[in-house]
Amino acid sequence: MTTYGTGNRILVTGGAGLVGSHLVDAFLAKGCDVTAVDNFVTGSRDNLAEHPNLTVVEADVTEGLPVGDAPFDAVLHFACPASPVDFATLPVEILRVDSIGTLHALDRALADGARFLMASTSEVYGDPLVHPQPESYWGNVNPIGIRSCYDEAKRFSEAAVAAYHRHKGLDASIVRIFNTYGPRMRPDDGRVVPSFISQALAGEPLTIHGDGSQTRSLCYVDDLVRGLVLLLESGEYGPVNLGTEYELTVAEMAEVILRLTGSKSTIEYTDRPSDDPERRRPDLTAARELLGYEPQVHYEAGLKTTIDYFATASSPGRGTAADLGLDATDFTVS
Repeated sequence: MTTYGTGNRILVTGGAGLVGSHLVDAFLAKGCDVTAVDNFVTGSRDNLAEHPNLTVVEADVTEGLPVGDAPFDAVLHFACPASPVDFATLPVEILRVDSIGTLHALDRALADGARFLMASTSEVYGDPLVHPQPESYWGNVNPIGIRSCYDEAKRFSEAAVAAYHRHKGLDASIVRIFNTYGPRMRPDDGRVVPSFISQALAGEPLTIHGDGSQTRSLCYVDDLVRGLVLLLESGEYGPVNLGTEYELTVAEMAEVILRLTGSKSTIEYTDRPSDDPERRRPDLTAARELLGYEPQVHYEAGLKTTIDYFATASSPGRGTAADLGLDATDFTVS
């Protein structure tokens, strides 16, 4: 097991996104020197604090990694648009970043002798026929559907990591991330939590696709980041699911958000998009046994913090672990 801290150099692609920016914060809190690479197509420079140990590089990882010659100790590949809106508007960009971009990141980790962590997704399970989803499940994915640009790109990335690990000896790991939410989400990215919160705060109807019986498992971003650090430092290969078992129907999420916001918004039902997964919840057995991972943030506490972030979006603070009473020690593996 390797603990990363003062003196270690960490590269995070997609460092200005939801998960990437919180990862950057976690490693800065541990004393690392962090380089965040992002082209700001979906990430925001405002998500990254000014910090003497942080270098921000504006670049497209599909064109290479212009981050100097000094070796990194760990490379975390989190660059990729990841919302339903992006699937419709940026499909080619998604395919490129999780193919060419992944290969560039893998080559840099291999050249540096760095530990590599690849952000995969629960979307590799597609519309699952097994519930909850264990890592051994191969999935039920439509390879030419509206979501395929993301699903299949992530499956390619997993195959690339496996090849580098198996045939080139790269110290690598794969994480499959389930529905994550929290401060720094884009209000217009099409995912259920920011959509419902934005609609509730604006007094607009909450739009539910289908009858709302489909489920998602809500993971607050700080729980995810804690698991990511545990996985990186564990030396495990994986793949490992990370998320929570707070499985709610979409209709239940709408009711909770209406209650927490005090909104008088109504609910409207619309057509359900194609290939929308019916049920989604991770089997966390591997995360518990290999990493000692256990989610800590109840979805209501996380939603309250996220609602507060959106409510103050006109003068946003950078919502962080401190909002839930967490500090740097929560990201340290002892």
